[in-house]
Amino acid sequence: MRAQQDFADSVLNEWYLFPSLLANANPAAFNDLNDYLDARVAPARAQNRDRFFTFATSIAEENALINSGASAGFGIRLFFDSQANRVFVTEAYEGANGLAAGLDRGSEITAIGTSSANLQSVSSLMSSGGPQAVINALGPSTAGTTRVLRFTQPSGPTIERSITKTDFALDPISDRYGALIINEGGKRVGYLNLRTFIVADAANQLRNAFGQFGAEGVSELIIDLRYNGGGLVDVADTLGDLMGQGLTGQVWSKTVLRASKAGDNQTRVFRSEANAITPTRIAFITTGASASASELVTNSMIPYLGNNMALVGANTFGKPVGQFGFDLAACDLRVRAVTFQTVNADDEGEYFTGLASVVPNTCRAGDDLSRPLGDPREASIAAALDFLAGRSCTAISSAAGDISATGMTQSQRMRIGLDLPERQPLQPDRPTPAQRELPGLF
Repeated sequence: MRAQQDFADSVLNEWYLFPSLLANANPAAFNDLNDYLDARVAPARAQNRDRFFTFATSIAEENALINSGASAGFGIRLFFDSQANRVFVTEAYEGANGLAAGLDRGSEITAIGTSSANLQSVSSLMSSGGPQAVINALGPSTAGTTRVLRFTQPSGPTIERSITKTDFALDPISDRYGALIINEGGKRVGYLNLRTFIVADAANQLRNAFGQFGAEGVSELIIDLRYNGGGLVDVADTLGDLMGQGLTGQVWSKTVLRASKAGDNQTRVFRSEANAITPTRIAFITTGASASASELVTNSMIPYLGNNMALVGANTFGKPVGQFGFDLAACDLRVRAVTFQTVNADDEGEYFTGLASVVPNTCRAGDDLSRPLGDPREASIAAALDFLAGRSCTAISSAAGDISATGMTQSQRMRIGLDLPERQPLQPDRPTPAQRELPGLF
């Protein structure tokens, strides 16, 4: 343990983006490396600049997630209503057992057990132990784990199913609603729902989606990032390139490190992509679970679109910083430390309270679980279409976004004094690599 702490210290002391905001901590007082890291970066957290973005993880698990694009579970995303103590499915992955059993967007899980004989209601679990009790009842994220779930579908029927967790593909762009053409009063609008940037294959899927948009002559886009917690910057860069026809060679984003590492600063320019288009207007759909690479993409388009873009839905999380990974291979340890901030071509990147404070136009809208993603009648998509058509809307508050996107518990969120939204991802105290990037994944 001490060797791991010493390694973490060496990383932070040399690379941490905010060296003046590192605290001293007694290694002997900690039995968990993540707790030790939390203590060392506590001053940065108090200033809202490192909200549990610095953490320790497994090299093998993180690499497997990126390369395989798979995880073990039911293949559903779960959010809970913090006032009514109810748990809902916000999306379900094709090819996973959850969707096969009937769980899909809008389903409400009402009871959980290892058999029909010992089902516990979600309301009683929430009353006795809060969201963590529900998480515990759902069991570990390992293939072969079986649970009996009772749930109601949006149409009304109540279903009870025994469902086994298996390995399933974290398909970044859904085959059902990931890339669609919406006909809005005779105008063709491209709709893209990107679940995550963490899967390497997302770049090729994005290229295919934009090939479809280009073939249809699309110039207005809805980019739906409402549950996208971020991932690979390289994938975010590809998405930018695909929206940058005619901008090749101009600045896409800048990566800025601490002063002592300024020699490692980088400027990323738009690169040529065969399927790139020239969007004239874009509506980005976001929530408090939209973070990191999702915010990088949105922020980087501001200098080029200005008033022709909008943030629709709710304010984003507020994470203009990123991490490098530092490996201690002998211990299967990767320390992910905040090491850089990203800014756009105008050197703007101070959106620690979310993008609503910097995007020229914002339109507040709900996340309507009664409608499938991709449905033009869904509240956020309808508001996005209103913006693209020039219709008026109510602005989003620029208060800090939902910090649940980084795997914090409710008590952790309350400790640092940020407002809690009504609906939040169901997230363990220590999420798996997949859950960290896809909040609410089970």
